[in-house]
Amino acid sequence: MSISVRLPDGSVREYDQAVSVLDIASSISNGLAKKAIAGVLDGKPVDLGREVPSGSELNIVTLDDEAGLEVYRHSAAHILAQALKRLYPEVKLGIGPVIEDGFYYDIDLPTRLTPEDLPKIEAEMAKVIKEDIPITRRVVSRDEAIEIFEEIGDHLKLELIRDLPEDSTITIYDQGEFFDLCRGPHMPSTGKLKAFKLMSIAGAYWRSNSDNQMLQRIYGTAFAKKSQLDEYLHFLEEAKKRDHRRIGKDLRLFMFSEEAPGMPFYLPKGMVMRNELENLSREIQLQSGYEEVRTPLMMNQRLWEQSGHWDHYHENMYFTDVDESKFALKPMNCPGHMLMFKNELRSYRDLPMRMAEFGQVHRHELSGALNGMLRVRTFTLDDAHIFVRPDQIEDEVFSVIKQIDRLYSVFQFPYTIELSTRPEDSMGSDELWEQAEGALKNVLDRSGIDYRINEGDGAFYGPKIDFHIRDALKRSHQCATVQLDFQMPEKFDLSYVGEDNEKRCPVVIHRAVMGSVDRFLGVLIEHFAGDFPLWLAPVQAKVIPVSRSFNDYASEVVQQLRSAGIRVEADLREEKLGYKIREAEVQKVPYMFVIGEKEQESKSVTVRRRHNKEQISWKIDELLKDLDQEIKERR
Repeated sequence: MSISVRLPDGSVREYDQAVSVLDIASSISNGLAKKAIAGVLDGKPVDLGREVPSGSELNIVTLDDEAGLEVYRHSAAHILAQALKRLYPEVKLGIGPVIEDGFYYDIDLPTRLTPEDLPKIEAEMAKVIKEDIPITRRVVSRDEAIEIFEEIGDHLKLELIRDLPEDSTITIYDQGEFFDLCRGPHMPSTGKLKAFKLMSIAGAYWRSNSDNQMLQRIYGTAFAKKSQLDEYLHFLEEAKKRDHRRIGKDLRLFMFSEEAPGMPFYLPKGMVMRNELENLSREIQLQSGYEEVRTPLMMNQRLWEQSGHWDHYHENMYFTDVDESKFALKPMNCPGHMLMFKNELRSYRDLPMRMAEFGQVHRHELSGALNGMLRVRTFTLDDAHIFVRPDQIEDEVFSVIKQIDRLYSVFQFPYTIELSTRPEDSMGSDELWEQAEGALKNVLDRSGIDYRINEGDGAFYGPKIDFHIRDALKRSHQCATVQLDFQMPEKFDLSYVGEDNEKRCPVVIHRAVMGSVDRFLGVLIEHFAGDFPLWLAPVQAKVIPVSRSFNDYASEVVQQLRSAGIRVEADLREEKLGYKIREAEVQKVPYMFVIGEKEQESKSVTVRRRHNKEQISWKIDELLKDLDQEIKERR
């Protein structure tokens, strides 16, 4: 018998007898065999014990691979299930999949679990791990599977089995006295799990269907090393401190109300920040030749049918009847801009035409998906549509990329780029899609920009370039987007007169830099943990007199600062100086100006910077110059 196996580097290994994935790993090196956790055989993940047919392609998976970590966490879910079976024999098991950063298991249990139960479950998991129980796969027939789970009365598993396609291979994984219906793969034994933690308990409808019974869901996470787990738990603690919902409430930036679920109310200080962000965007747009417009919040249904949103997006839209006609709150600004372009006769000399709008849109998000400012039902897009001739596409897209880079550099955001291609739910011809995707790819290639292809994630009307920024906790947020659209201009019968006096159809570039201004603000709150740079801070300075004797001079200083455009407040309360300074620091105020007898006589202030105990005496005129420079440079 001769077995040949191709490895990822293209090499072929020959064996004179049947071999498993682990055997092949061992033949390569003892180190790889120790690190191996699973394999990918002809593109499908398999256990280490799986026999490898001749002519196969094999990749050995370790915990250094994302696929390896998924197998590791999937096995952790089974170890959780085994521990639950030991502690609560009456438990019925639902599903235990891997999710981002961890895993969960849905269970049907008469006992209501609480967070206080998690340490006990973790302790039982630790026993299962210490026993180093082999995890083995067995294939069963459908009838066998039904008989096995009928015997233990597990109605959840029986439903899963009955819903499997007729040609499915049904597998059970055995783990000592425990077994579970699962397609795998898994680690070779429970002892391989080194670092784990159960995180929380929540309710979850069986199979995510609200018509089904409510189960209990236990969330957990697992890492290859304890140091990685500790780092992750520290990250979660830091993320909790930076939660924009808490900071937004503490700093009185915005609020939410049950009278408008998922729709933010901007308080005065939050409105200051929003205006500053829009002003930054306007400044960049003005320098790049954009003209700002405004379109209605609500337009007739036939417009949305013409644009394609009715067919592709109507389930996310809000509708109402007006004068016996159906209207919709706009989910996007583009159809309104199409009407504006069509309002006049256009010449090739008019292009490119850059039309920008801070347009408020409404999109119906499920209540369970709402998340503070990061996922809302109404938000403002820093939107723009650039109407171009085909020969102008690449230069304009390149210009937009430079605008995005300029805005992100203000916040020192690193970012990555991906090119999203045609989705299944798209409109238009193959030829136009190929032309559009090719144009965006050419710009990225010509610019020497690193990017990755995100297959099938384009908009329904065209491909797009998406920008993913990384915040202070290295979390990724998709914000800016550049979308190329050959479809909508045709649907709206847009045209311009070309050099040959013939009508030509323009191409539209959809562009957003911050994307949702509201979401971008939420990201910034967490990125800065509320410690905003001076130009963005809602209150830039607090004037603090040491006693009421200096309140008049404090008010005089406040007036001077306000006249110079500084957002300033005075703390004139009868409180100790240290208390007032600490409170200003809690409110994240960048500058504190302390005033006493010496300052009043010299017409100066003692300056204290947030997070810096050093105090310096400044004349007001000198101070204003320095503040003005820091604000202008957006430091």
